[in-house]
Amino acid sequence: MSRHIPNLLTLSRILLSVWLMFTYEEPLLFIMIYVACGLSDVLDGAIARCKQWESGLGARLDSLADMVFCLAILIFMIGWLGPEAARYVPWIIAAAAIRFASVLIAAVKYRTFAMLHTWSSKLCGAALFTAPLFLLLDWQGLLWPLCVLAVLSAAEETAIHLTSARLDVNRKSLFTRQR
Repeated sequence: MSRHIPNLLTLSRILLSVWLMFTYEEPLLFIMIYVACGLSDVLDGAIARCKQWESGLGARLDSLADMVFCLAILIFMIGWLGPEAARYVPWIIAAAAIRFASVLIAAVKYRTFAMLHTWSSKLCGAALFTAPLFLLLDWQGLLWPLCVLAVLSAAEETAIHLTSARLDVNRKSLFTRQR
């Protein structure tokens, strides 16, 4: 049973992220769930690596949890910004479309759905995690670099899939060698 702790943490992040979408009117509840999502994201992978309980299922669940969490944050940000959110929508659509294309390329090329754990995707995830704080502190100007980072990170993943002979979900960058 203990071997499943990382996957259970990841599943909790998925459920908490869905709940997060409905907490826009309750800031304290939002912050508590938000922090719990962040902690589960850090802990699931750390425990899996430390105990050598890593699995393909765990990696896919983690990617799914990341996508659900990103969706929840985007819904929160759009609700918070209101009509001002429209200026970020083209960037969000571009990043999502490129990520979707990357997943399709992996599905065709490697016969599995895959998202990579590159440095840029981790940096993008960390930046996205801080984005609601930018809004709460009225630092909306910091959302632009996040938009650019999201598009570049998605493009890097697509380039890796297009140029790699085999799937390596833990490849760190387009500029590092495949393991």
